[in-house]
Amino acid sequence: MRPPEYQRPFDVRSARRFFLRLAVIVVVLLAAFQSISFYVDSLWFASLGFEPVYWYRLRAEATMFLTFAVASALVLWLLFRLVMPPAGYSRRPFLQFGQEAIMIPTAENLKRLASPVAIVIGLFFGFSFSSDWSTYALFINSAPASSISDPIFGRPLSFYLFTLPVLESVSGWFLAISIIGIVAAILLSVTDMSARFKGVSLALSVLLAAVAFQTYVSRYSLLVEENTLFSGVRYVDDNIVIPGLRFVIAALLLGAVIALANTRAGRIRNLGVAIAMPALTYIVAGGLVPFYVTTFVVRPNELVRERQYIKNNIEFTRKAFALDRIEEIPFEPRLTNAVFNPAAHGETLENIRLWDWRALQATLQQIQEIRTYYDFPDIDVDRYLIDGKQQAVMLAARELSLNKLASGAQNWVNERLIYTHGYGVTMNPVSRFSREGLPEFILSNMPVESTRRDIRVTRPEIYFGELTDWPVYAKTRQKEFNYPEGDANNYSVYEGNGGIRMGSLFRRLLIAWTIGDIAKVPFSDDITAESVLLMRRNIRERVSELAPFLLFDPDPYLVVGVDGKLYWMIDAFTTSARYPYSRHLNIGSRSLNYIRNSIKAVIDAYDGSVRFYVFDESDPLIQSYRKIFPSLFAMAGEMPDFLHGHVRYPELMFRAQAAIYSTYHVENEQVFYNREDVWTIAQQGRAQQGQGSADAIEPFFVLMRFPGETNQEFVSILPFTPANRNNLIGWMAGRSDGEKYGTLRTYRFPKTRFVDGPLQVQARIDQDPQLSSQLTLWNQQGS
Repeated sequence: MRPPEYQRPFDVRSARRFFLRLAVIVVVLLAAFQSISFYVDSLWFASLGFEPVYWYRLRAEATMFLTFAVASALVLWLLFRLVMPPAGYSRRPFLQFGQEAIMIPTAENLKRLASPVAIVIGLFFGFSFSSDWSTYALFINSAPASSISDPIFGRPLSFYLFTLPVLESVSGWFLAISIIGIVAAILLSVTDMSARFKGVSLALSVLLAAVAFQTYVSRYSLLVEENTLFSGVRYVDDNIVIPGLRFVIAALLLGAVIALANTRAGRIRNLGVAIAMPALTYIVAGGLVPFYVTTFVVRPNELVRERQYIKNNIEFTRKAFALDRIEEIPFEPRLTNAVFNPAAHGETLENIRLWDWRALQATLQQIQEIRTYYDFPDIDVDRYLIDGKQQAVMLAARELSLNKLASGAQNWVNERLIYTHGYGVTMNPVSRFSREGLPEFILSNMPVESTRRDIRVTRPEIYFGELTDWPVYAKTRQKEFNYPEGDANNYSVYEGNGGIRMGSLFRRLLIAWTIGDIAKVPFSDDITAESVLLMRRNIRERVSELAPFLLFDPDPYLVVGVDGKLYWMIDAFTTSARYPYSRHLNIGSRSLNYIRNSIKAVIDAYDGSVRFYVFDESDPLIQSYRKIFPSLFAMAGEMPDFLHGHVRYPELMFRAQAAIYSTYHVENEQVFYNREDVWTIAQQGRAQQGQGSADAIEPFFVLMRFPGETNQEFVSILPFTPANRNNLIGWMAGRSDGEKYGTLRTYRFPKTRFVDGPLQVQARIDQDPQLSSQLTLWNQQGS
C-alpha cells in the first residue's frame, strides 16, 4: 500500500510521446479528409474534360509549398544556429517570482528547439505562398508583351506584368524571414549578455540587406502610385526620390557590412551606426529634400514641371484601358424643318427599347412564374434573326429558387433529388406590347411555346444557372420535377453527360462526405451506381473554380441556340495592377489599372459543359495562360457560328472604360491639369422616388444604325454630361457585330452648342401638360 500522500511524479517523456502520437493522429486525419476533397475535385474537373488543369494547379501549389517551406525552414534554422549563445554561457533566471525562478534554457535545449521552430514557421510560409502559384507560373511561362517600355526605367511591359510580381513576392519573403531572425536574435541575446551582440549583429546585417532589396524593388511601385494630380512618377520622384533611393540602398548595404563586421567587435555603438546611417539617409533623401523641392521648385511652376509626366499618365492610361483604339467623331447636331418620315427609319423605331427591364421583370413575376418557387433573376437584352431580319429582344430564364419552396417541402429528398432544375425561358421584342399592355411573347409558358418557327427551345431544363447554388443528384430512381401541369406535375429524367458518376459504394461514401450528405446517400434507395452528382451549378462559381485567375462579368446572359438548347455566356477579363503610369480603378474588391476582355465563357445550361474562347490574342496575359493551360482555352474561331452571333461588348469593361474616359478623353496636358473638361456619366431621374433623385445611367444595349451608315448594329451606349451639369456633351458606343466587335466609338458634341441631357429631357416631359397629367395618373399607387 502506498501512503495516502504519495503522488506519482510527472513523466515528461511519457507526456511527450502522448502528445506526439496525438499530433500524428490529427495530421493523418486532416490529410485523409483533405485527400477526399482533392479526389472529388479531381472527379469534377475530369467530368468537364479539364483534369490536366486541376493536376497542374495542384502540382504548382505543392511546388510552391515545398519550395517556400523548405527554403524558409533551412534559412531560419541556419539563422537560429548562428545567433545561438555559446554552450558555456552563464545561466541565470529569466523571470523571478519571490523564491521561484524561471531559468533560461540550456544551450543544448535551445539548439534542440531551433529545428522544430524553424519547421513550423517554414510550414506557415509554405501554406501562405502556395496560393500565389499563378504569379510564378506566369513568370515561368511569360509571353512577350508589346514593344512598350516605361519612360522612367526603360523596362518593357513584360517586366511589370510578369517579373515585378515575383520580385515583390520574393523581397517580401526575404524581409519577413529577416524580421523573424532579428526578433529571435534579440530574445536570445538576453540569455548571455557576454555574447557581445554577435547574434544581433548578424541578424541585423541580414535585415538591412533585406530592406535594401525591398527598397530596390519598391522603386518600380512609384510608377503605379496614385497621386493627387495623376498616377505614376512625378517630377520630384524622377529627379529627387529615385536618385535618393540609390543612396538609401547604398547606406543600407554599408550598414549591413558594418553590422556583419560587428560580430567580432561586438560594440553596441557599431549597431547604432549601422541603423542610424540608412535611417538618416532616408529621412534626408526620401523626406526632407523631396519636401523642399515639391514646396519651392514644383508647386510655383507645377504645370511646367509636371507636363511631361502628365503626358505619360494620359498615354499609358489610355493604352491600359484600350482607349487608344477608340474612334472619336465630332458630331454637329442640326435643326431641320423637314417632316420626320417614320418609314425611312422603320428598323430603328422597331428596335427602340420601350420595355424597361425592371418593369418587365415585375410583369414576368406576375404572369410567367406560374408557381411561387420559380424566379426570373435577371433580364437580358440580345438580338436574334427573326423573319429574316435582326430584332432586339429581351430574355429571362425561369429558374428554380429553393428559398421559395414551402417550408414543409424543404427536405433532403426534394432539394437533392426532385427539385433539381428550372424550366424554360421567355423572350419578347423590346418595343412591342399586347392590347392588355403585356409583353408580346416570342417564347413563353410551360412547356415552352414559340410564336416563331426559327426560334425553338427543345431542351428547356436549366440545371445550371444564376440561382442554382445547391448540389443535386440526377439519374436516380426518383423522377425529377419538370413543371406544373394542371392539377398534376410533369416529371423528367436527366439525360445529359455532365456530372460525377456515383459508382461504387466506397466512391459514393467519399462523394457524400465531401457534399455533407454522409448521413443520407448511403441509406438512399434512389441513388444508384449510375446516378450522377451535379455540383458547382452556379455558373459564376463554376467558371471561377475553373479559372480563378480571371475576372468575370457579374452579368451573364442567356442565349437560345439554333439547336434548341440554352447556353449561358459570360465575359472574362485578364487584369493587372502593375501597368506603369496607368490610373487605378476599383472593380468590386479588385484594384486594377489594366484590363482586357480576352475570354468568352460558354456554359451549357443543361449538362454544365464549359468552354473558354480566346477573343483577344494580343493580350500578353492570356498568351501566358494559354501556355500554362493549353487544354483550357479554345480560339474564337472554334466557337459555333450561332453562338458567335450573340457575343456582345462586355458590360463590365464598358463601364470601366467609360469611367476612365470621362477624365482621359482629354489629351492636352494643360486642360487635364486644370480639370477644365471632366465628364460624368449622364443621370436619369427616378420617378417612383420623387423629384430630385437620380442615378447614373447604366449601359444600354440597343440595335441601331450609326449616323451616315446603312446597316444596323447591336451596341452598348452611354451618354456623358460635363461635370456638375446636365447638358449632353457626347456619348460612347461599344460595338458587338462582325469585324467591328470590341471597338469603341464616341460622338462628341461641340461645346458651343447646348444639347439637352436625359434629366433635362425628363424635365421637359414633366412640364408638358398632357404628358404630365398622364404620368401623374400612372404613378398613382394602387390605381
